[in-house]
Amino acid sequence: MINLLEKFKTGGENAPLFLFDTYHLSPYIPPKKRIPIDKFAMKYTYSHTTKWRKYQAELQKTARLRQYLKNLPLLIIVSISAVAVLVAVVWASLWISERWSQAGQKPPAPPGKKLDAPLPKISRDDLPDLLDEITRDSTLLSDVLVCQKNGQQYTIRTTIDTKLQKYIQGLLKRSRTRQSAVVVLNSMDGRVIAMADHDSNGNRTNLNLKADYPAASLFKIVSAAAALEKSGYTPDTALYFRGRRHTLYKSQLKQTKDRWTTETTLRKAFALSNNSVFGKLGIYVLGQQVLAEYAEKFGFNRPIPFDLPLAVSPIVVPADEFGLAEIACGFNKKTLISPLHATLLASAAANKGMMPIPWLVDTIQDKDDQVLYHADATVLNRPVVGQAAEDLSFLMQYAARSGTSRSVFRKLRRKKLFKTFEIGAKTGTINDKMDRFKYDWITAFALAPGGNNGIAVGVLGVHGKILGTRSTEMARAIIDYYFRI
Repeated sequence: MINLLEKFKTGGENAPLFLFDTYHLSPYIPPKKRIPIDKFAMKYTYSHTTKWRKYQAELQKTARLRQYLKNLPLLIIVSISAVAVLVAVVWASLWISERWSQAGQKPPAPPGKKLDAPLPKISRDDLPDLLDEITRDSTLLSDVLVCQKNGQQYTIRTTIDTKLQKYIQGLLKRSRTRQSAVVVLNSMDGRVIAMADHDSNGNRTNLNLKADYPAASLFKIVSAAAALEKSGYTPDTALYFRGRRHTLYKSQLKQTKDRWTTETTLRKAFALSNNSVFGKLGIYVLGQQVLAEYAEKFGFNRPIPFDLPLAVSPIVVPADEFGLAEIACGFNKKTLISPLHATLLASAAANKGMMPIPWLVDTIQDKDDQVLYHADATVLNRPVVGQAAEDLSFLMQYAARSGTSRSVFRKLRRKKLFKTFEIGAKTGTINDKMDRFKYDWITAFALAPGGNNGIAVGVLGVHGKILGTRSTEMARAIIDYYFRI
């Protein structure tokens, strides 16, 4: 740099046309107009620096523009993708929100297709019409039924245990009875577990719904409950009778005690179905008003709600003494009852006096699986309460151990499974008005230990000249089968 400066000062031929310093390039200046080096730097350095910086800024701006234009397609793609993702997220949120708000609703119909209006809910009052075929033929009963009504299809789920139902149907066919009917209920909530019947003439009907059969000694359940609760009797209250247990004559109804008088207790009279003892209870202890009151409490002379049309069980309580005796002991052919109602009597005794409303249909759905009906277990009445209810259960258990059905249930208790069961029963037998047929009844209950699993069983057998399988034998077989399956 020093040599170049010396040459520039002397002006030699080899003097350079430009002077370089470490930062700037300056043009050649003749000696006469030469400016001192420091003033030259001050004058020209500012001018050239500013232009250079502007030029550099322009270059950088141009470079950035080129880089931006180069990256523009990528930026456009990224922006479009981001917008698409945002739209998808918003749409998904709206879709989920709409699904939640419309949960359980029918989806909209496709374009051009008319949306069917949802079927109205079904009430219990609608069930008899919906199940009218079963009313006429119990063999159609199953756990699932599909029926058509007014052009609509319904799926009906029932409380029927199909294995037990088929077993009972086979049992009745082999019974050699003219007619027979069986109802099995859950003793706690009234669910119908099985309901079957048989007619030897092949008639298709549902005998369990008909109140055409004399109640016979089953009515002693009502009379005993009234004596326990209304009159303060206990199972060991002493009672007296004359003559044979199964007859009922006016001479047996006198209150006199003599050498022909026999002492007994309420539980023995109930277990052995003593007509004269219960006849005297009707005349001297209960009377017309109390008998009528408790008959209604136990479901007589009043409609019992059910999913199928159930006939009312009629009773007329007369005012005369012998009429009261006949009603109280069941030794008459005017007090009628249906097999389903008979089963409810045992259910009340097993369930601390509470009589449940029987029910058969659990749920009903339409073709789109929308639930139109759902059953709720309810109580019909509590005809007897407290200690009287416990004593009534005891009377029926004593009858199963020591009464008219003792030999049958002894076979059941010998089995290990049933040693700790509570089993109660009441039987009844009476002929028809023309003495052509024998009506053979039993209503019973069986409760497993713990009280959470129990059934009530009602069996009717109508026998002709040939005595078929007794109702007690069928009840024992049904209880045995149910708790083994």
